[in-house]
Amino acid sequence: MNNLAEFRAFAETLAELARPIARRYFRSDLTVIDKPDATPVTLADMEIESAIRAEIARVYPSHGVLGEEHESTNLGADWVWVIDPIDGTKAFTCGKPQFGTLIALTHHGEPVVGVVDQAIIGERWIGARGLGATFNGAPIRTKARAKTLTDAIVLTTSPDIFVGDNRTSFERLKRACKGVYYGGDCYNFALLAAGHVDLVVEAGLKTVDFAALVNPIIEAGGVCCDWRGEPLTLTSDGTIIAAANQALADEVLAALAPSPAGGREFG
Repeated sequence: MNNLAEFRAFAETLAELARPIARRYFRSDLTVIDKPDATPVTLADMEIESAIRAEIARVYPSHGVLGEEHESTNLGADWVWVIDPIDGTKAFTCGKPQFGTLIALTHHGEPVVGVVDQAIIGERWIGARGLGATFNGAPIRTKARAKTLTDAIVLTTSPDIFVGDNRTSFERLKRACKGVYYGGDCYNFALLAAGHVDLVVEAGLKTVDFAALVNPIIEAGGVCCDWRGEPLTLTSDGTIIAAANQALADEVLAALAPSPAGGREFG
């Protein structure tokens, strides 16, 4: 494997490219375009991704790129960058600084570097496999404020993301935990990595939404997996559990899992 310290530094350079663009458009008279999947996009999204893609092509032309707003390239490469220029576009267009630029590097489909950058407040979380996690350059660790799920507040973006069987599972989780806080997008995961919250649970995410979150959380001592407890990769199904420690993650997995026939539901 190539030098991850080098790639981590390059990912931070990409975040630096994105910041002035996000700041220029934030709380401006933005035109919001609805994409075919009903999610919004702005000129800020497109300009940030274009700038990041151009720099990757210049420095690492053999690497692949999976992005939110432009066509993917060379996804069969060993190294693939995953970009969400503005995760939380709805918050961005409302003038709320609960969004982030997400930049990840994957190796053979597994996330190895991740950056969450909040341009307006000037906050940056970085994690690289085996190299630890930092917030604005200082080491961070997750911290379980709740000892058990019954004492924990679960953060998630919206109740609308849970449909079908996932909604049924999430309702079980709601009954098992202390409460649920809605809103936040990627910012929730960043707060977990820094030790401020215990649990984040999501469903229906795209690869660009979660790839950058994995390493900041795991390298800070937390857990980041799908609803089956499997590690997240480029082909994961978009269900996410992020927890301050394994014990809390195990309780969430138990709450989400269907009860055996004739058995009692968790909680």
